[in-house]
Amino acid sequence: MKLTYKPLTVKNWNDFETLFGERGACGGCWCMAWRLKSSLFEKQKGNGNKRAMKHLVENKEQIGVVAYDGKTPVGWCSFAPREKYLRLENSKVLSPVDDKAVWSITCFFMAKDYRRKGVSSELLKFAIEFCKKKKVKILEGYPTVPYSNTIPAAFAWTGIPSSFVKAGFVEVARRSKARPIMRYYL
Repeated sequence: MKLTYKPLTVKNWNDFETLFGERGACGGCWCMAWRLKSSLFEKQKGNGNKRAMKHLVENKEQIGVVAYDGKTPVGWCSFAPREKYLRLENSKVLSPVDDKAVWSITCFFMAKDYRRKGVSSELLKFAIEFCKKKKVKILEGYPTVPYSNTIPAAFAWTGIPSSFVKAGFVEVARRSKARPIMRYYL
């Protein structure tokens, strides 16, 4: 499988919509869970979150990248400067490790037929290359540790540690058994 990648912009918004489908990836999220207070996120689940995401894209914010198999959108990885993610700023478990500027990888979403095929590792590699071009020094992720050999897709949206390790990330902190903080130093 040879994937290509494009940062999310207004030009490929329709591909993002196609990939996320009517449910907005999972439960009307539209990849806004980390960006909003939980009360606002819940209030605007579905179309409200979709409109909020489209507004960010129209304002040319760095949101993430869409992976393609040919012309078909098959995967998503959200990454941006950490300060864009309100819930990270308010999390005790994922609070900053130090005072260094980081970009955060917060979300993955794969089309059903592309899950468990290494797409997240490939998306991480692309995120690294993208961030090198932007002169980012530290890229950080917050994967979920699976408690068995299988993890339901709904719980894998932050990625799993093995994908991050495969892409060259190292664990730098763990304040919860299930949530390491992993970094890639560019």
